[in-house]
Amino acid sequence: MKRGGSHWIIGVAALLFCTLSRTHVSSFHATPWITAGIAVVLMLTAMALFARGDSRADRLASPLLFGLLLLWLWEMLVFALQIPFVILPPPSAIALAIWNHLAILRIDFEQTYLHAVVAGYAIGCGAGFLLALAIDRSPFLQRGLTPLGNLISAMPIIGIAPIMVMWFGFGWQSKAAVVVLMTVFPMLVNTRAGLAEYGAMERDLMRTYAAGYWQTLWRLRLPAAMPLIFNALKLNSTLALIGAVVAEFFGTPTRGMGFRISTEAARMNLDVVWATIAVAALAGSVSFALIAMIERAVTFWHPSLRDAEGR
Repeated sequence: MKRGGSHWIIGVAALLFCTLSRTHVSSFHATPWITAGIAVVLMLTAMALFARGDSRADRLASPLLFGLLLLWLWEMLVFALQIPFVILPPPSAIALAIWNHLAILRIDFEQTYLHAVVAGYAIGCGAGFLLALAIDRSPFLQRGLTPLGNLISAMPIIGIAPIMVMWFGFGWQSKAAVVVLMTVFPMLVNTRAGLAEYGAMERDLMRTYAAGYWQTLWRLRLPAAMPLIFNALKLNSTLALIGAVVAEFFGTPTRGMGFRISTEAARMNLDVVWATIAVAALAGSVSFALIAMIERAVTFWHPSLRDAEGR
């Protein structure tokens, strides 16, 4: 047998047993426990075998199977314990809600993510980066803006959001303003910390070359700061989505993820609420993954990344 082929056979068998047990479960006493037990054992065995592999497919298969196992357990528990869908809908009902409300979810995604999150994220991260450079250059700004930044970061979003709605209206601009306030300070702090990450030997080498401030910044300090800057970008990718969704609770046109969650929860349509949450989680995960891929391409030389990959 080809090396690694048994992994896929066991994985496919686990999925077949999961599907077979799901089709026969309707209550606790009607649950096919033997079939379900075999499915769990096969799934865990497949994950253990994939975890030992070094190929890209093996690395992707382990988290994929783990996620499928959690969804299958969720589905089985809801039907076996006969939990009302209004309290906890199963994943199959959430997937059906996504399919049935694709047009509404698309409009909400455009309103919340493509308008408020993208605009607020770009402005907030850009402003935080430029402020960090200005503070690094000016001791006056360092003493004046740093305490103000700490104050802004400590303000609760629940209190800021309604004020932004009053200032910028019910459109996506007020949500983007909340996102800007949530993302600017993490970028400022991480960029400032990153600019101090260069070594004394590299600094002295730049001085022997008679390098000025901007040459040292461009050729030494900014490359050294890249890992922390990307940490801020990844952190802000999730903060921005949370800020935009929460801000929509305080006033928005009849669309948007936050608006959908609040209105459908009031109507007890929990499957639509979970469908909106699933779309938001997927958008946040994809954003985080894209930034992580760019980070690997930009900071491939950094020791932390090389050590993590065993190079």
